[in-house]
Amino acid sequence: MTKISIQKGDITLVEADAIVNAANTSLLGGSGVNGAIHKAAGPELLEACKKLNGCPTGEAKITDGYNLCVKHVIHTPGPVWSGGKSNEVTLLHNCYHNSLLLAMEHNIYTVAFPNISTGIYGFPKDKAAMIALFSVNQFCREFPGALTEVIFVCFDDENYNIYKSIINK
Repeated sequence: MTKISIQKGDITLVEADAIVNAANTSLLGGSGVNGAIHKAAGPELLEACKKLNGCPTGEAKITDGYNLCVKHVIHTPGPVWSGGKSNEVTLLHNCYHNSLLLAMEHNIYTVAFPNISTGIYGFPKDKAAMIALFSVNQFCREFPGALTEVIFVCFDDENYNIYKSIINK
């Protein structure tokens, strides 16, 4: 059975096989968690991402972790919140599902996720947390034993408290 845990802190310091980057579609860095991951990983990450030729929203691509304490970074561009009228829920679900499929294909057993799309992309945090937890639980039911642990790493108190309240129900 896959352990699902929640931590408050910096995803670039998490010990796992892979961390997920809440990327933009160019995969060339940016702000928020994306910028933090690129900064911590070093310039080799940017060079590797240039070779990937971007990534559509909801899809996922993988690189090495370079200067991070993880072997891999899985990059997934989340949707920008547009009031829920532009398929944002499905696209966010796909971010989690496709990231985990990629992890499984690369024999990655522990994965750490940030709170995808809840920063400058404006996805409502409570809705995003429900989608994240649902998507991961659905994946674990569909592929039992594929993962040993999924860690949700919350940078701020608000996301951390939302995840904790959902898990404790």
